[in-house]
Amino acid sequence: MMNLETFTAFFGWALTLNIGFLAFTSLMLFVFRDGIAELHSKMTGVPRTELNVLYFKYLSNYKIVTLAFFLVPYLALRIIA
Repeated sequence: MMNLETFTAFFGWALTLNIGFLAFTSLMLFVFRDGIAELHSKMTGVPRTELNVLYFKYLSNYKIVTLAFFLVPYLALRIIA
């Protein structure tokens, strides 16, 4: 049976993994921006000038989802436990 400690651990690890993935993706886009933009432009046909806006939207949406679905429940469980 699941208890509060199990849920707290789940959300804590999920938050850690998501923040790690967000940091890794941000670092890769920062370091290898030209190569990644060229590859994505060839794959999708989106002009390279638009890709920076799309990358920013992707990272900001991912951060919002991570905060809303992992950080908030984790903090709520830590407060009540």
